[in-house]
Amino acid sequence: MDMLLVMLKIGMYAAIVIGFITVNALFLVWMERKVSAKIQLRHGPMEVGWHGTFQTFADAIKLFGKELITPVNIDKVPYLLAPMLAMFPTILIFLVIPIGENLHILDLNVGVLYIFAFSALGVLSIFMAGYGSNNKYSMLGAVRGVAQSLAYEIPLLLSILGVIMICGTLNLKGIVMAQDNVWFVLYQPLAFVIFFISTLAETNRAPFDLPEAESEIIAGFHTEYSGIRFAMFFLSEYTHMFIVSALATILFLGGWNGPFLPEPVWFLLKVYFLIFMMMWIRFTFPRIRIDQLMTLGWKILIPLALVNLLVTGIVLKL
Repeated sequence: MDMLLVMLKIGMYAAIVIGFITVNALFLVWMERKVSAKIQLRHGPMEVGWHGTFQTFADAIKLFGKELITPVNIDKVPYLLAPMLAMFPTILIFLVIPIGENLHILDLNVGVLYIFAFSALGVLSIFMAGYGSNNKYSMLGAVRGVAQSLAYEIPLLLSILGVIMICGTLNLKGIVMAQDNVWFVLYQPLAFVIFFISTLAETNRAPFDLPEAESEIIAGFHTEYSGIRFAMFFLSEYTHMFIVSALATILFLGGWNGPFLPEPVWFLLKVYFLIFMMMWIRFTFPRIRIDQLMTLGWKILIPLALVNLLVTGIVLKL
């Protein structure tokens, strides 16, 4: 009986997370279309629902109903596993994200480590998709994705070490509670900028969208995917946007802290503001070259992150 209750509880949590991921991705697609339209002096989707609010639902139904086309000369195991590996870690990461002081599914002492451990699997799915597709454009996109992730994972991790040094914990709830008086973005402004730039690269967002550069390599690592398999990569990308924005909110922007409004409202307002900034950047800056991408990561962001870490350590010691 106890085992049955545990299984029901796990199933309920999984249904809540999957439901939120799906609705959130559909909302973000609509939001990105509207943001791009405003920047380009257009209206965006207007026909299906009020201001096109149901356009993405219609697109999702069309996408899920499409035929699954499997190329002939693929490596089937990595090709078929890649979409699932892209989606599965995002579900597990959502379990530890607190949107309020008592609104979370799991409260781990090593929550930060847990998130980065599972988010690192995303680059493995990119490589498996590119390698398994047996397509030169897919493989080129996969190689770009691996190089990009390797370059920007280092400054991303270094940028959060200053926050961890200040509050002395890897627990996400503890980090937020340490910002009751002052948000860490005021103590670590350089770390926040490095973190935000690195997350743009980690989520393959413009101007760092080289792994799926449409004008150069068709669609990169997911060129050979269609239907629900492509949809899983699509959901994974927009879910990662939410996850990195939620992590930035927890680490630097005080999490759910704020006056008057309920805790989840403050948390989601901060998260969607950061996502809006990502979208704004996408439709403002052109895509950079691969050599510029590597130079920015290895020669600029990593040294700046190390300097920030050194200064933080000195200040804390003194």
